[in-house]
Amino acid sequence: MAAQLKIDFISDVSCPWCAIGLASLEHALDRLGDEVSAQIHFQPFELNPQMPAVGRNTVDYLAEKYGRTPEQLKQNSDAIRARGAEVGFVFGGRERVYNTFDAHRLLHWAGLEGRQIQLKHALLEAYFTDGKDVSAHDVLVQVASQAGLDAQQAQEVLASGAYADEVREQEQQQHKQGINSVPAIIINDRHLIQGGQTVEVFEQALREISGI
Repeated sequence: MAAQLKIDFISDVSCPWCAIGLASLEHALDRLGDEVSAQIHFQPFELNPQMPAVGRNTVDYLAEKYGRTPEQLKQNSDAIRARGAEVGFVFGGRERVYNTFDAHRLLHWAGLEGRQIQLKHALLEAYFTDGKDVSAHDVLVQVASQAGLDAQQAQEVLASGAYADEVREQEQQQHKQGINSVPAIIINDRHLIQGGQTVEVFEQALREISGI
């Protein structure tokens, strides 16, 4: 009988290591095959909650936030691209950092519709691969449609401010649990794995947790 895994994947749409971590986790689950049955639930976390609607230049913002030079930022970007390539995720150019609160509201709704993982993939690709503005409602509606969600319903969710309270409550809960960096992956409400780990690290951890 397959081991049951409840996986809460706490992350932000604008977090490159979250994209890498998700791809690595999914590869690890593929390796385990029928030995496990996993349900992934995406929980919201905003790296830049005060980001204005127009966003900010990526290099300027990261240099200010982390105190790094353009050369250091390029080295970090190159390393991220290389890690992404190892797990099949393509990082393109992204000139600006955007506010992701509305994207998290849409992800909450997608979870109710049974299409959350599809939307998560589509959002990560829209931002990191295609460099799209994932705070813009027209972009979010388009991405939702690509993920198999109803475009009109997506527009209504965004326009109404729906699920704002639910997202904020979930974010507050993450902070109460001591989660202050992402990705943070909680298995079966007990086991925490932090960071964009390799496929091998995820596979070993899942095997130990599952007892397989």
